[in-house]
Amino acid sequence: MKSFFFTPIIVLSALATPTLGYADSFIVKDIKVNGLQRITAGTIFDYLPVNVGENFSDEDVGPAIRALFKTGFFKDVSIEREGSTLIVNVVERPTIAKITFDGNKDLSKDDLSKALKKIGLTEGQVFNQQILDKVEQELMRQYFSHGKYGLKITTEVTEASRNRVSIEIKISEGQAAKIQQINIVGNKAFPTEKLLTAFELSTTNILSFYTKDDQYSKQKLSADLERLRSYYLDRGYINFAIDSTQVAITPDKKGIFITVNIKEGDLFTLQKVKLSGNLIVDPEELVKLVKIGPGEIFSRKSATETSKAISDRLGEEGYAFANVNMVPEINVHHKTVDMTFFVDPGKRVYVRHVNMMGNAKTRDEVLRREMRQMEAAWASTSQIERSKTRLERLGYFDSVNVETPPVVGTADQIDVNYTVSEKASGNLMAGVGFSQTQGIVFNANVSQDNVFGSGKRVNVAFNNSNISTEYSFGYMNPYFTTDGVSLGYDLGYRTRNAARANISRYNTNTINAGVNFGIPLNEFDRLGFYFDLKETRLKPSDISSQEILDFIDQHQGQNNTFDTLSTSVSWSHNSLNRMIMPTEGGQQRLTALATVPLSDLLYYKVDYNQQHYFPLAKDLTFRLRGEVAYGDGYGKTDELPFFENYFNGGVRSVRGYNDNTLGPRDSKGLPIGGSSKIVGNAELFFPVPFVEEVKSIRLGLFFDAGSVSNGFNIGTVKYSAGVSGEWLSPFGALSVSIADPINSDQLDNTRWFQFSFGQGF
Repeated sequence: MKSFFFTPIIVLSALATPTLGYADSFIVKDIKVNGLQRITAGTIFDYLPVNVGENFSDEDVGPAIRALFKTGFFKDVSIEREGSTLIVNVVERPTIAKITFDGNKDLSKDDLSKALKKIGLTEGQVFNQQILDKVEQELMRQYFSHGKYGLKITTEVTEASRNRVSIEIKISEGQAAKIQQINIVGNKAFPTEKLLTAFELSTTNILSFYTKDDQYSKQKLSADLERLRSYYLDRGYINFAIDSTQVAITPDKKGIFITVNIKEGDLFTLQKVKLSGNLIVDPEELVKLVKIGPGEIFSRKSATETSKAISDRLGEEGYAFANVNMVPEINVHHKTVDMTFFVDPGKRVYVRHVNMMGNAKTRDEVLRREMRQMEAAWASTSQIERSKTRLERLGYFDSVNVETPPVVGTADQIDVNYTVSEKASGNLMAGVGFSQTQGIVFNANVSQDNVFGSGKRVNVAFNNSNISTEYSFGYMNPYFTTDGVSLGYDLGYRTRNAARANISRYNTNTINAGVNFGIPLNEFDRLGFYFDLKETRLKPSDISSQEILDFIDQHQGQNNTFDTLSTSVSWSHNSLNRMIMPTEGGQQRLTALATVPLSDLLYYKVDYNQQHYFPLAKDLTFRLRGEVAYGDGYGKTDELPFFENYFNGGVRSVRGYNDNTLGPRDSKGLPIGGSSKIVGNAELFFPVPFVEEVKSIRLGLFFDAGSVSNGFNIGTVKYSAGVSGEWLSPFGALSVSIADPINSDQLDNTRWFQFSFGQGF
């Protein structure tokens, strides 16, 4: 038997053709493969350029061996002939059984594994020493992007059973190099300190431990250079240029110096601004969207915003693929720019189908009734986006995505595909919560916001705490009519021990039954009508204040029981982008309530509250919230009943002051509330460091102000400031605050740390 052995060391002898030792070719009647362990013989036959029944000669040996080596599966290959049988001998490369990392802190195992997978080094793959040699280069690239220039890497390969190997990668990260200085050379119009405020990179500061802004990376510097370019272009320097950038590392690899050389050029102003092309809509309407005008300093940002505003407006008319091109004419001699916005609307695009996907539980009609983009109508970008927002605000879904793929074979049709990820809209909960005011709270709650996928809401609840015991039932059909008129019912029973809520000593038992209607006025506004029948039984104690006893003597309710029928009307405006922890939009509500003349007590209450969220940056949101309320008696009732008074102070109003303790006090020196209320909150929300989930947990810096009085009295306003945290945990909502009561006095009941667990936000 003759044979030819081929190994990587020979490297095919410069691709010379080996021989089998036979002068003539032969017909291959059989092919045998020796040495296979993991790889199947079929794989060999797929790559081997000869089949049974074909001629095989000395000239075919080299190509056959090369074909098998190119697979990367083998470290040794030889071909032999035994009569008319072709024998292929192979030695398989080992597979990677395990890859371990030691010493990595700045980058996780998952991050490192993903980086190595890109170069073909991963568990289960064939081991190739050449690829292992690339590991150091790839890991250095990963760590350099995190400013770790003192990196040291060593690798160890250990043989394991069944032709496998284990790879251990030992990493010494070293300290991250810090940016020592950033220099900008060539700037005359703006000081360096001003220009650096636009940079993400910075020298070390008090927040660098969290932001990592003092760690150099090529990607961050490229982004900062683009910000620098935008800074000048937005301020009239249209010939601005960055000549060069130098990055120098200190010999100990712990410090970095960055130098940016620029040419500012001349300042240009706008001379003319005009619209041209096929404008489609009324030109006067488009002119209102132009954010730049003659005589102003040229701004690329304003020009881009104008282009987008015009494009969006055309999108509302169905021209989803409209182009608005900015065509500047630069007069270098006069340093002026004539700007033309050329409008090319393209074809009007229509919607063929609106498709819903991912709603396994929720009925299709529940989603479709939220649609503002209709099928067979022209595609409106604003209506498509508004429909997405309405789906998000239902609260049934973890996420909502929309895509608008063009219809194949047409130039003027698209499909609108909404994909939702459903979350559990039902809740069966029995548990224990705790708040500093109510103490331990036992609760049992069965609720379903989306009963049988119909969008209707049902809630049955029991709550018991030191302050109150409550049983309630609620039902709401948000689409009682196809036009969006809602209908709801409420039943409840509640006992309350006011003394345990930090206020005057009295107890109440309340039974109520109510019905409510909601009427949509437009996309954002809604009218509500409420009718509520309530029986309130007062139970004064031996230590009740004189104010409470005087009220009971004056009104002489049957067994201290008062029956009231109240009606109320409300107006609400809601433009929030989502229900839980919104980041954009606002909400306003104005409510007026009055008991009808047949009631035992006659009074009215008016309440206005609002909140608005301003997105300042990614994951950074500013909220303003305020409330003003007033109530009084009328007819035979001289004043607002004390058990209907407003209260202030606590984790949901003015933090730093104990719950319900602000405002007037009774003859016993205990808070009794007042007929008017003012609350104002300003809060900056930001994500928790090192936590990726930002939709259910957040931190905040706040400033609170508020008061309760009989008649508005600005002099009684209390202030506080501090830090807050909110977490919508799987076990209930948790809110905490650390506050400084800024203008408290000796009579105030203050509490610097407050929290509540197991209650909704």
